[in-house]
Amino acid sequence: MEIRFLGGAREVGRSAVLVNDSLLLDYGMLTGTPPRFPVGDVSPDAVVVSHGHLDHVGALPSLLSGRERPPIHWTPPTRDLAHTLARDTLKLHGGTLACPFTETDVHRMSEVSVTHGYGESFEAAGHEVTLFDAGHIPGSAHVLVDESGRSPASSRTQSGDDGDTRLFYTGDFHTDDQRGDSVASGSTNGRDAPVSGQRLVSGTTARPDADVVVCESTYSDVTHAPREEVESRFVEQVEQTVWEGGTVVVPAFAIGRTQEMLLVCEEYGIDCYVDGMGKDVTRSVLQYPEFLRDAEAMRRAKGHARFVTGRDGQRKRIAADNTVVVTTSGMLSGGPAMTYVPEISGSPTNLVAFTGYQVEGTPGRDLLENGSAELDGRRMPVSARVAQYDFSAHADHAGIREFLSAYRDAAVLVNHGDRCQAFAEELREEGFDASAPELGETVTV
Repeated sequence: MEIRFLGGAREVGRSAVLVNDSLLLDYGMLTGTPPRFPVGDVSPDAVVVSHGHLDHVGALPSLLSGRERPPIHWTPPTRDLAHTLARDTLKLHGGTLACPFTETDVHRMSEVSVTHGYGESFEAAGHEVTLFDAGHIPGSAHVLVDESGRSPASSRTQSGDDGDTRLFYTGDFHTDDQRGDSVASGSTNGRDAPVSGQRLVSGTTARPDADVVVCESTYSDVTHAPREEVESRFVEQVEQTVWEGGTVVVPAFAIGRTQEMLLVCEEYGIDCYVDGMGKDVTRSVLQYPEFLRDAEAMRRAKGHARFVTGRDGQRKRIAADNTVVVTTSGMLSGGPAMTYVPEISGSPTNLVAFTGYQVEGTPGRDLLENGSAELDGRRMPVSARVAQYDFSAHADHAGIREFLSAYRDAAVLVNHGDRCQAFAEELREEGFDASAPELGETVTV
């Protein structure tokens, strides 16, 4: 099997892996100025998408701009999320170099779409493929690629006897999965609920047999704080801010994080607004209750939140309303946050509560480190308090190691991280056959 890394190698963003020059796994973009896309020319016979985040699907419609129309395989939520992201990219950057596709290309995605559930094997570009729940966001999947077409349940000792190889592409994944009884029973007393996993989706338990694992390593050097501690600190600071008469702006990624924060707010009885693309995503994921940990809890959370209609006048009133608003963008690079944060910036009674990692060079990172940021084209000092909470949907160091413990006999190719080489070296020191391929490199296994 030949595995070529077109993106996501020794970096986070533009994930794209080409298998046997025919089967493409993901085709994302790396946001920035300018944005970056997978390297090399590619004309796959089929595409399998792990999940609906921009760094995994952002460049996907561009594959359909020529004569070729490869089928795109994914779960139903991933299909819908990919279309939402593509339309948003067109809205923001259509007709510029930041958008490598057209409205026609986006429409073609629907024409070639083939959806699958977890555990359902299918043929793609001459390979047998099976998707497994990755526990990252609704519809996220690990991708098992079998050259020989054998059942995923067959053993590793049999795999490879005839020269065929079984590849396990993790995509992005999360492993923690303990929830308290009060969550399972629908109790609103969230303070009594021990928590170590996400509220939105269950953590991955899939460990199918494989000869080679392409493993994400985003948080390979991080230990996430226990989720119950993160929630407790978030809730305490939000409630204190509102009690003191302040407003809390919660910048959150539209896909996954917004829904997680709505679930937290509902669980603890925190009144909140929701704004930005997260509104459409919340409605979308509720169409697929089987891909949620607790669909009824998500319905309650949606009903608990107040959806903003989108007028700037309304947003300014909300910002002055001694309340909580969950809004995009998660790194202050656009969206309704460009209205809310300036409106609350002048008072230390208010709070900007980041819920995810802030990439270097983004306004969010700038605000965290310097107390000011370029917002909507102007440098702005922010007197409001700024805090960060680790609601990550990725496995941390311990989670990745626990996951890989099932693959000590497999070759491990580390990708999707800022320290891929260092983590691969760490694994080698413990007896793994591990390496960190370079961008554009082809690995034969």
